[in-house]
Amino acid sequence: MALRIELKPAERLIINGALIRNGDRRSVFLVETQCKFLRESEIIREADADTPCKKLCVTLQVIYLADDQAEAENLFVMQSTEILKTIPGAAPYLVAIHDAVAAKQYHLAIKTGRKLIANEEELAA
Repeated sequence: MALRIELKPAERLIINGALIRNGDRRSVFLVETQCKFLRESEIIREADADTPCKKLCVTLQVIYLADDQAEAENLFVMQSTEILKTIPGAAPYLVAIHDAVAAKQYHLAIKTGRKLIANEEELAA
């Protein structure tokens, strides 16, 4: 089954490590093979990762897109441990993220990471 991706004008998309930018009109693509992709709206740039939870989400993106995930997975474990020390209430999110990564459900891990960031922002407010 093909994956339908609709891009807004000038929206970016990463497919298998290649950065693609849409032209000046909406476009629809059908991806007919298995690939790694992230839409611009899903991406947190490293420069924008100014909190521990955002840094963890950047690591999740690297795990997803990297060919060799071992180093990034080790970083993920260290970051998770540090987050647990400062935000014990983050445990359910981190367990869910860990389970998703272990099952190679990277989009689910990234989506749960967004919820973790929202929780972090809620606690900071």
